[in-house]
Amino acid sequence: MEISKKSQGSSLEIAVAGRLDTTAPLLEAELKRSIDGVTELYFDFAALEYLSSAGLRVLLAAQKVMNKQGKMVIRNVNETISEVFEITGFSEILTIE
Repeated sequence: MEISKKSQGSSLEIAVAGRLDTTAPLLEAELKRSIDGVTELYFDFAALEYLSSAGLRVLLAAQKVMNKQGKMVIRNVNETISEVFEITGFSEILTIE
């Protein structure tokens, strides 16, 4: 998994590439370092190939934080990842564009 960040003011975009599975703690640690003061959090999943339950847990934790701080949006979701969100019910919890 590769993580890249773009920050502008209180907006943060995190692009995740590869597989978000057993690597989920890396994303979790990055979020903990970066999320303070952020009011708009965007995830770019254009290059995300796989998402496991560990990755879903990290996204849910991020959503809980952002519910208090501002908003969180997931962008550029491919069909495979979209199906994971649908099956797990996360499409009802998360904002996906």
